[in-house]
Amino acid sequence: MNASAASSHDSIRAVLWQGDHLRLLDQRRLPAEETYVDCRSAAEVATAIHDLTVRGAPAIGIAAAWGVVLAAQNEPERLDAALAQLRSARPTAVNLMWALDRMKRVGADAAALAREAQAIQDEDLAANRRMGELGAALLGDGVGVLTHCNTGSLATAGYGTALGVIRAGFAAGCIARVYAGETRPWLQGARLTIWELLRDGIPATLIADSAAAHLMRSGAVQWVVVGADRIAANGDTANKIGTYQLAITARHHGVKFMVVAPSSTVDMATASGSDIEIELRTPDELLGYAGQRTVVAGAQAWNPVFDVTPAALIDAIVTERGVVERPDAARMAELFRRAR
Repeated sequence: MNASAASSHDSIRAVLWQGDHLRLLDQRRLPAEETYVDCRSAAEVATAIHDLTVRGAPAIGIAAAWGVVLAAQNEPERLDAALAQLRSARPTAVNLMWALDRMKRVGADAAALAREAQAIQDEDLAANRRMGELGAALLGDGVGVLTHCNTGSLATAGYGTALGVIRAGFAAGCIARVYAGETRPWLQGARLTIWELLRDGIPATLIADSAAAHLMRSGAVQWVVVGADRIAANGDTANKIGTYQLAITARHHGVKFMVVAPSSTVDMATASGSDIEIELRTPDELLGYAGQRTVVAGAQAWNPVFDVTPAALIDAIVTERGVVERPDAARMAELFRRAR
């Protein structure tokens, strides 16, 4: 794909380094407001990650890297504490730990840390464009695609992982229809994915999460394309809650299932999905929305925000290093056993 095609349908940048502070597009307020939050300390970056001001596994890793730079610039004596605080902001996405480990190896020099953070961001954008090419090549012609959560420029350095494949496939003319599930409870699909796609000129149709099986049965969808927050050594994949049931439904209906994520999301130190810590967030996120309670007082809720899709339900894992079809421990090891 030429540079012009790679850049088409790609106008959004959510993580912006400003030299002495980090500017984040506030994803909690989209699509109603395009507002930014300025972070001037590592603590403020950690809060932004925890509160979902910035979200998406690659994006929170990039934001955390810039948080380390802020600590080195402003509070070098607290650099280790800042690293620990950033690491604890969210537990499931391995990109956060990967980026912080990479930054820690650089040392304490602020200028060197800034170069490393910029490299992490630049490498992610290049990886996304490469994954877009590799994933689009698997799709076929005139296909319908269903995606879940948000995996685009908002969740990465730009272009996106699963949305990068959709961007590349649309630009190449091989995608005829795009559907996005709403993604309860934070509605990332409804609020963010539809906003991204329409903003960049890609027609998309929103469906309720519970309409996915009916959609697949209709024959409108040939691929489910999703991102990942952590991929275990055997190919089991943790992603936004609801992904697992999509994979089960896709297998039943003969719909192919693709996971798209950079190699930084692959955790070869985690043997299988059963070893992945699943983040539980406050029940309040299910009991109401945007400050308005929607459930009767006294009700209880259980709010895991990720689930694990077994490798046996995945047709292809696409990374910038290559594609693992029908992933299992042996096929994953062949591509990813190399040290990070």
